Amino acid sequence: MKRLGMAMILFASVCYAQQTGSFKPSETNVWGSDYPLVDDAGRVQIRIKAPEAAKIRVNFWSGPKVDMVKQPDGFWTVTTPPLVPGLHYYTLIIDGAEVADPNTQAYFGGSKPASAVEVPEPGSTYYSIQNVPHGQVREVWYFSKVTGTWRHALVYTPPDYDTQPNLRYPALYLQHGGGEDETGWTRQGKANFILDNCIAAGECKPMIVVMAYGYARRAGRPVRDMTNVEFGSPEMMKAMQESTAAFEDDVTQALIPFIDSTFRTQPDRNHRAMAGLSMGGMQTFQITLNHLDLFSCIGGFSGADGSLVLSGRSLDPKTAYNGVFSDPAAFAEKVHLLWLGVGTEEPENMREGIRKLHRSLLEANIGHVYYESPGTDHEWQTWRRDLKDFASRLF
Repeated sequence: MKRLGMAMILFASVCYAQQTGSFKPSETNVWGSDYPLVDDAGRVQIRIKAPEAAKIRVNFWSGPKVDMVKQPDGFWTVTTPPLVPGLHYYTLIIDGAEVADPNTQAYFGGSKPASAVEVPEPGSTYYSIQNVPHGQVREVWYFSKVTGTWRHALVYTPPDYDTQPNLRYPALYLQHGGGEDETGWTRQGKANFILDNCIAAGECKPMIVVMAYGYARRAGRPVRDMTNVEFGSPEMMKAMQESTAAFEDDVTQALIPFIDSTFRTQPDRNHRAMAGLSMGGMQTFQITLNHLDLFSCIGGFSGADGSLVLSGRSLDPKTAYNGVFSDPAAFAEKVHLLWLGVGTEEPENMREGIRKLHRSLLEANIGHVYYESPGTDHEWQTWRRDLKDFASRLF
């Protein structure tokens, strides 16, 4: 009986090895965890121990929602269909409760810690760590009179920042999306590696990158409860406008002066850019187009003018942003780069809203760059590609 038991274990191990094939642990796994596994086709295997659970479902936010299968040993397993390359948020629904997978690192997305799995993109190394000189990501705190609070930001300094003390650098203000925070662009987006690799290859200029927390509330204002507010509703748009207006004042009155006095920036509009993804792209358009005395380069990654993108209306160059688009020649003289991007598989309202804005800019003779990320949704692979292209055109 003992030999039979050992034979069964050996047989199961062989079958399991045949099943996994080219599967390898994801780079997002916590130390010592073999799962999740990812294969060359982009399939993901997830395994979780929950012997008392009755049902477990995997919820990929930009991908499949699939039931897991309980095994005799109390583990639940599933193999997904192939996923597109990039970082994929997911959670586990265990008997109705949504939880993170303890086998992966936690990333802040969707206003909560979430699991994620990295599906490698064959042949792409621009966002992975390479044997090139590396910049540093520094934590800073600054006091904002606008919010009446200490606020947190991350600042990327290029590889030669400390060895070339007489050099000054242009600055890119790079914003995260809704439900994320200032850690997103380095933890999920790998912005520091993208910049390292682009600088080493001579594809972009060395620059300082400022990643600030994008939510703001004016001092003394109460917290607005948005728990049951529908996305895209007038109430949500009003709340976003209030937060963006406060953040606009925070950036222009507190953050930029702090950065220019703390780091060796080139403190003028010709050497200052702003870009952001989704909500951060909407914030970017409002802040930069209202303050062209401060910015000369503008980037919207799956986000730009929020009211236009969500409503599907066309841009009116005579009225939008106090008529900043009404004179194409004057706009081109002030704005050195206007950049728009979207993933081809993004939700239809987002994708078509960005495309319509692009067409409106063409009709208004406003020069700009427009890029579509092939095969990607409203996700980090879209925005990694966006950043690489945008950074290469700056300054």
